[in-house]
Amino acid sequence: MSARGYRFGPVVEGDGVRFRLWAPALAEVRVVINPGAADERVHALTADADGWHEARVADTGTGTRYLFDIEGLRVPDPASRFQPEDALGPSEVVDTVAFADRARTWRGRPWAETVLYELHVGTFSPTGDYAGVAAKLDHLVETGVTAVELMPLADFPGTRNWGYDGVLPFAPDGAYGRPEDLVALIDAAHAKGLMVFLDVVYNHFGPEGNFLGAYAPAFFTDDWHTPWGQAIDFRRPEVRRFFVENALFWLECYGFDGLRLDAVHAIADPSRPDILTELAALVRAELEPHRHVHLVLENDANEAHRLERGVTGAVHGYDAQWNDDVHHIAHHLLTGEDAAYYADFTADPVGKLARALAEGFIYQGEPSVFRDGERRGEASGHLPPAAFVGFVQNHDQVGNRAFGERLTTLAEPARLELMRALVLLAPAPPLLFMGEEWDATTPFLFFTDFHDDLADAVREGRRREFERFPAFADPKARETIPDPNAAATCERSRLDWAEADSAAGHAALARTRKLLALRHREIVPLISQLVGAQAARHGERAFSVRWHDTAAPRLQLSVNLGADTVAVGAPGRLLHRCDGVVEDAGEARLPAWTLGWWRLEPGS
Repeated sequence: MSARGYRFGPVVEGDGVRFRLWAPALAEVRVVINPGAADERVHALTADADGWHEARVADTGTGTRYLFDIEGLRVPDPASRFQPEDALGPSEVVDTVAFADRARTWRGRPWAETVLYELHVGTFSPTGDYAGVAAKLDHLVETGVTAVELMPLADFPGTRNWGYDGVLPFAPDGAYGRPEDLVALIDAAHAKGLMVFLDVVYNHFGPEGNFLGAYAPAFFTDDWHTPWGQAIDFRRPEVRRFFVENALFWLECYGFDGLRLDAVHAIADPSRPDILTELAALVRAELEPHRHVHLVLENDANEAHRLERGVTGAVHGYDAQWNDDVHHIAHHLLTGEDAAYYADFTADPVGKLARALAEGFIYQGEPSVFRDGERRGEASGHLPPAAFVGFVQNHDQVGNRAFGERLTTLAEPARLELMRALVLLAPAPPLLFMGEEWDATTPFLFFTDFHDDLADAVREGRRREFERFPAFADPKARETIPDPNAAATCERSRLDWAEADSAAGHAALARTRKLLALRHREIVPLISQLVGAQAARHGERAFSVRWHDTAAPRLQLSVNLGADTVAVGAPGRLLHRCDGVVEDAGEARLPAWTLGWWRLEPGS
């Protein structure tokens, strides 16, 4: 299924364009060319037995604006390639096949080299657009980042949004620039050796601007529900194709190197194979082996089977999952917070951290206190460390706090630095959230651009979300939570690059760069060889983890999170240690809240 074989979306054909719409609930559909203009034209589409309506319209081409007329209601193309007048306006024909055909020598990078950097295009740079991201690529390269991960771009109503309220999944939002600007950003990143990932949302559509239910109600089902809106019915072949094409579209036409699939635990699909399995298989079949393509999940269900490797270690499904367990246990240890889902991590937190590092998931089928005893997860200890993305901050864990505080403002600096050294040097691929490399203090708040009743509902819903937290039990306290729809809320979330140029920022950035340089030099060459790990406790508050290949241990981390000094065996070459760690004759002494990393050579 190449870009020329996509069923959804307009296709430029010579001096005309073929328009298509799957509208099984309608007998007649028309396409309106240049709607509202003096030269507006209306053309009837021809229907077939499967619910498709299509026609080739002459004297149209790239740049043409159009809407579909469905019984008098004019709506954008659900597979629109661009919305120059926002989500409710006319769609624009963009020749994305030409994007796919552009000359490219870039073939990506192996997964073992991945250091992810998550950013929101609108708040990452002073200009809040693709060009602003491009202007900072050298900074990312010098930091040691190898992959830029963009939060969702699917067109959303208004000019500011996290991206998870998108309603037109094929159209990069115009708030950040034109499609050609996004192509230019990706090509510039590739020229500097950076991969580019995109966060995509296949579990729901946003609350405003989705008209699919009016002409394709079969797209949705009431057989199950999502926390964010009507559930998508992946039992329908056309629905499955819509999202498979979307994944291929971003990877093939724009040249993204990977996708992060948002909250797949909210996708219900009893089909066999289910949509996640089918999507991964088709992406692999279409785009590999002539380039590296990476697929990453966010999956609260901790489904280890989606991360299985072949007998040779090859990835056939998903490269990795965001490991929220690592974040949650790290956050609890750093802050002491135990409300909401942190309640699952209060018992033996040091042991849980050791398990996360050695086995991937902490919850591998155990009952969850937060979920009223419901069991969560599958056994993951047999998977390689590369199957888990580790982090101590990301957009969710910062932005879903009432005031969007970063750990920089919540944790003791030396302890946060320890946890960052733990994550950045672990063989699991690490992720940094924008600004984390210099200990940014700017908040990342939840923001939208809704109006009227919907804006009120979002604002009040946000406040109700925090009712269960003791600090917001009082309604007056909840009123202090920033209004998501206020422009100032978004602006407060913009990175302050002056912080990076401060003395403290320079020092923090130097520490991050040193750790990532060490990672690329010492850890990355080992990652593809590592097949598992074992953890050993040293009392209540300390542990060691050794990662091994098929023959012997190759890497050791020892951590002491207690008050008393702990002695551990260290029969290898010291890579990194916290201040105060003393090494002597194959043994290391770790004072309170310190760690050390050792490279274990064969025979050591």
